[in-house]
Amino acid sequence: MSTIPGSTSNTSSTNNSSSSSSSNVNSALSSTMTQADFLKLMTAQLQAQDPTNPVDNSQFVSQMAQFSQLSATQQLDTDLQTMSSTVTSNMQTSQVLSSANLVNRDVLVPATSATYDGTDAVKGAINVTAASSPTVQVLDGSGNVIRTISLGAQSAGLAQFSWDGKDDSGNTVPAGTYTLQASSGSGSGSTSLDTYVSGTVTGVGYGGSTLGTYLQVSGVGGVPLSQVAQIL
Repeated sequence: MSTIPGSTSNTSSTNNSSSSSSSNVNSALSSTMTQADFLKLMTAQLQAQDPTNPVDNSQFVSQMAQFSQLSATQQLDTDLQTMSSTVTSNMQTSQVLSSANLVNRDVLVPATSATYDGTDAVKGAINVTAASSPTVQVLDGSGNVIRTISLGAQSAGLAQFSWDGKDDSGNTVPAGTYTLQASSGSGSGSTSLDTYVSGTVTGVGYGGSTLGTYLQVSGVGGVPLSQVAQIL
């Protein structure tokens, strides 16, 4: 009985194709599978199958169902991302519009310096962390203390202060920007305190996802809405 030429070679080729297909499957599964990847795997499997032992119908139907489920899941993920982006955008717009009500209102915001216009007193506050008798110092551009304001006994919380633009000798200082420093206690037991200044809101804007909604405050500049300590 004669043998069929190339039978052994064809079997070997089929085995090699199956092995190659299996390797491709494992490689694809090691990374994120997309709809296109899944379709390529199915096509490769059909091309590499043994003609004498084709893919079982139930197995093929199961793979098609998985393909359909993958497509639906990816579409759902896309829809959710779109919805999330829309909701975020709407919330940002709503916050900017509602913050517009603050225009021409005075707010208390964090600041380590204050701008004196030569006429109006500078108003601000310090954050007293514990009951004490804190002081506020005003420094000029050279770092010299030109005015010390004692606030007397204060409980924890925001303690208001006002600087009339005069130095410790009662002389009116030139208009300009001055540094503010606040502390409680003395010597080695002295504690630095956060300072705030009052300013009028002149505008509202949106600075992107990192900054968010911000207020343009006279004498201070742009301040994130979340940093407003008080609306006066």
